[in-house]
Amino acid sequence: MRECCVPRSPCHLPRRDPGWSLWISGSFFYIIICSSLQCTIDNRVTRVAWLNRSTILYAGNDKWCLDPRVVLLSNTQTQYSIEIQNVDVYDEGPYTCSVQTDNHPKTSRVHLIVQVSPKIVEISSDISINEGNNISLTCIATGRPEPTVTWRHISPKAVGFVSEDEYLEIQGITREQSGDYECSASNDVAAPVVRRVKVTVNYPPYISEAKGTGVPVGQKGTLQCEASAVPSAEFQWYKDDKRLVEGKKGVKVENRPFLSKLIFFNVSEHDYGNYTCVASNKLGHTNASITLFGPGAVSEVNNGTSRRAGCIWLLPLLVLHLLLKF
Repeated sequence: MRECCVPRSPCHLPRRDPGWSLWISGSFFYIIICSSLQCTIDNRVTRVAWLNRSTILYAGNDKWCLDPRVVLLSNTQTQYSIEIQNVDVYDEGPYTCSVQTDNHPKTSRVHLIVQVSPKIVEISSDISINEGNNISLTCIATGRPEPTVTWRHISPKAVGFVSEDEYLEIQGITREQSGDYECSASNDVAAPVVRRVKVTVNYPPYISEAKGTGVPVGQKGTLQCEASAVPSAEFQWYKDDKRLVEGKKGVKVENRPFLSKLIFFNVSEHDYGNYTCVASNKLGHTNASITLFGPGAVSEVNNGTSRRAGCIWLLPLLVLHLLLKF
């Protein structure tokens, strides 16, 4: 018995006996095209037939099977071949070419192995989960041979595969582990099949930048508050426990997904002071204090530093003067 199992090109499986010529070849493409089984004979053959196990498919030009996918390709003095269209896994098995010569019958077999390209039949849906929880992703694939399934995190920081199994378990997921996870199924019959699952990790706001700024009276000033959060944070601004609302004269609040700006179009002395930026989402909130100050405040801070430095420089001279005096 010979095996026929080449998915991309015909496989020729010669089998010859001295004194007569019999050559069987087979090929298949799963679903895409058909499998042809060819038996090469000579002029001493009087009867020919193709069988699948014990079932006669064709005897000479007569079709014995009811399957419309099985057709006779040729029946000549040199070749006897049939074709199985739209090959299915159930077509796998032994096929026998039986010939009757002047002396006695002879047979030769070819075993058709149906290989199936990989197919992902079940995969987890996109998921949204809170940071610190556990997740399990599933990717089920079929094919022949059985495909190898791997999971990979699509991220600049991810290195190699995160799982070489149908199941991917992540304990205590972090925000850095959010993103797309790619499932790949391969079995060398065809190109790997790839599908992705998007994992969204929710976490409370974290203010990454909140800096004070100095602006002269009469100029435009902006306080800026940046916060990272999933879902995106909602921003509110306060001064002296009083919330600043949109539409206040001379003040505008601009909110974006991860950034909020408090804009003063014409800064006055009354605008100077501490402001509180509050960022919140359904998982929590955080705040930061930001100061709007004038040029004088900047000068005083610098002068104060200079005076302290000057005092430190004078201290050794004062000690020396006291020692000489006593």
